[in-house]
Amino acid sequence: MKHVNAPTIRVSEIFGPTIQGEGLLIGLPTVFVRTGGCDYRCSWCDSLHAVENRFRGDWEAMTAEQIWERVRALSGGNPLTVSLSGGNPAIQPLGELIALGHQDGYRFALETQGSVAREWFSTLDSLVLSPKPPSSQMSTDWAAFDACLEAAQSGPTTVLKLVVFDDADYAYAKDAAARYLNLPIYLQPGNHTPPSPDADDVIVDVPGVMKRTEWLVDKVIQDRWFSARVLPQLHVLLWGNARGV
Repeated sequence: MKHVNAPTIRVSEIFGPTIQGEGLLIGLPTVFVRTGGCDYRCSWCDSLHAVENRFRGDWEAMTAEQIWERVRALSGGNPLTVSLSGGNPAIQPLGELIALGHQDGYRFALETQGSVAREWFSTLDSLVLSPKPPSSQMSTDWAAFDACLEAAQSGPTTVLKLVVFDDADYAYAKDAAARYLNLPIYLQPGNHTPPSPDADDVIVDVPGVMKRTEWLVDKVIQDRWFSARVLPQLHVLLWGNARGV
């Protein structure tokens, strides 16, 4: 039954099933709900179509029930993991959506930079906190980040994921890992050829990405940072910068 005056969620796109391309759940069959809007403007953002206000006309205001109907249709009613991404999905009211999915046996993963804490974080199955390094040209509010951890409590599996482009990013990642010793750490080489937000541009410098991956592996091994996991963006290697996969 539809709720009268139900809060709406700004949705940029819903797609899948495909595989999760990065981080904690890499390779896992997933349906993606990408929300619209973000409180950051990272210099190398690969999803500007879900971030910049000039694309607001492309976003759809949907209730949790409407989103859930589409997710169920895409997955054929077979429970799987639903990835809540953005933009920054934490700025959207996603608690009801998570509750609806859990009733049907689905699992929910969310990735956020850790700038906005929500009480419904504790109902997630997986929470990926990805503070942005110096190359993003954003600054980190560690008090806000701590609030996200407090909101999650012991509910989801929570991990730390850092994108690394250069030595400054690598140093930032090491500092973040030292700050949160109890969180598993994932390192991801940056994609220096992100897509244009105006077109589905599949061109990507795969050799360049792999060279950065090799550099990052060498750094981790040389430093004997054996708790870190280095993983590429699998979807970039398979499909370039194409959307909806």
